[in-house]
Amino acid sequence: MVFENQVALVTGAQRGIGLAIAKTLGKGGMKVVINDIVAPEVIEKTVQELQAENIEAMGYVASVTDREQIRMMVEEIIEKWGQIDILVNNAGVTRDSLFVRMKDEDWKAVLDVCVQGTYNCTKEVLRYMMKKRYGRIINISSVVGVMGNMGQVNYSTAKAALLGFTKSLAREVAHLGITVNAIAPGFINTEMTKKLPEEVRELWLNQVPMKRWGEPEEVAQLVSFLASKAAGYITGQTIHINGGLLMA
Repeated sequence: MVFENQVALVTGAQRGIGLAIAKTLGKGGMKVVINDIVAPEVIEKTVQELQAENIEAMGYVASVTDREQIRMMVEEIIEKWGQIDILVNNAGVTRDSLFVRMKDEDWKAVLDVCVQGTYNCTKEVLRYMMKKRYGRIINISSVVGVMGNMGQVNYSTAKAALLGFTKSLAREVAHLGITVNAIAPGFINTEMTKKLPEEVRELWLNQVPMKRWGEPEEVAQLVSFLASKAAGYITGQTIHINGGLLMA
């Protein structure tokens, strides 16, 4: 997709799916802001890598769980580039364990980042989209938010919540030229999944009809489409990308 004079904010974008999304949008001509909670020098190095690929980018260290930090980030983006056209709510964490052993803080941590973080970012960005009467909000959910997964009650709950959030907000802002959609990736090759024991990876892979893991770039291409004008009549939808693991 080709983007001109547009600005995208991608949360959780220092690596993995988020970074692939930032690169794909940037290569399409979009100015991109990568947000994460890593050390400033780490995110600056990533920004330099994007700039080396002729992508106009800036980085911002802020926790999506902190509303004031997000407000300051959004204001700085508006001051620098005057607009935010695309918001990709990608930031997420896992704290896996069986429910009976799950610690309260692990339940809260996952919902704070995935759900409250999406609320905070969307709340701050949406008012600028409403003024412009244009915007694309893309929430990165997960296949486990639809089908569930043992040991991930917290993560599945959080990712399922994003689907309801997506549908309801889409109804509220459609008349303003703003679309809201969700993407539910299946098993994707990221640093996090690569650290899983080989027997676990093999068990998961056996459930996928395509018999391979998805790549972050494949998710990023789907984000790029939903961010484009070509997807202007698509809103309130959950798009699955999982190699056939779930056929909804």
